[in-house]
Amino acid sequence: MDTTAVLLKGPKDLDVDTLQLHAPGDGDLVVEIEHSGISTGTEKLFWSGEMPPFPGMGYPLVPGYEAVGEVVEADKATGFKVGERVFVPGANCYDGAFGLFGGAASRVVTASDRVTRIDAGHGASGALLALAATARHSMAGLNKSVPDLIVGHGVLGRLLARLTIAAGAPAPMVWEIDESRRKGAQGYQVIAPEDDPRRDYASVYDASGSVEVLNDLVGRLAKGGEIVLAGFYTTAISFAFPPAFMKEARFRVAAEWTHDDLAATRALVEGGSLSLDNLITHQASHLNARAAYAQAFTDPDCLKMILNWKDVA
Repeated sequence: MDTTAVLLKGPKDLDVDTLQLHAPGDGDLVVEIEHSGISTGTEKLFWSGEMPPFPGMGYPLVPGYEAVGEVVEADKATGFKVGERVFVPGANCYDGAFGLFGGAASRVVTASDRVTRIDAGHGASGALLALAATARHSMAGLNKSVPDLIVGHGVLGRLLARLTIAAGAPAPMVWEIDESRRKGAQGYQVIAPEDDPRRDYASVYDASGSVEVLNDLVGRLAKGGEIVLAGFYTTAISFAFPPAFMKEARFRVAAEWTHDDLAATRALVEGGSLSLDNLITHQASHLNARAAYAQAFTDPDCLKMILNWKDVA
């Protein structure tokens, strides 16, 4: 069985190619992908060649861990039916290519326990479930506080803010250095860092991925406050110790989402508590993947790029 897939052969060496798929086995599904998202975090690091050594990494690879599609083959033991719509967090099903992510393809083979049923009405927005689950994972659980300051108003920052409000907490403040990205807030305020005089934040979430901002964030904490590193960082984390000492600052690293996070996020979306609207700013045919990936990673006006695997117009 063949598939058409985005293939990253090396840094900035990306094209669309035909690959052979592993045959489906017991418990597997075959899914025809309709939309896949382009991650401006980890996928950008693979594209640029800046990704630090990571288990399972290597070139050539098929990127993409944000995909939605239709089940076209299902082993009876899976409990899935042909025609059901599912979210697919990537797949490792290719001959001759790494599938560390693996969702950016026209067809994938995946274990049924990796996918999640979704409402077909979500359309392309269903691909955002992984980012929403990432945001939820950083906030939910024991000994975790929702943010009262969020740094960065990209898609992750917006989802963190929306989840905070959905939890019934006070609306967080959001910092964004790019004036064009300060638009689109839903029930919270977005300002430039230099316009915020406050220095008593108890819980600060960094969604910018920038280590340079950490010293400023320490200075904005209340005593005993926490900084949550919700992005992905390629350089060593460092900060001046004396200010952190005086504030008794705490730091927490948020890892990737779990299946429980995905299920909880889907329930919030389908229950109407969390909106995924107005987060996708650009869409492109998979045939134009080379240009779409470059734009997703270099155009500051592109919040989220989605590849369309069905409509090639």
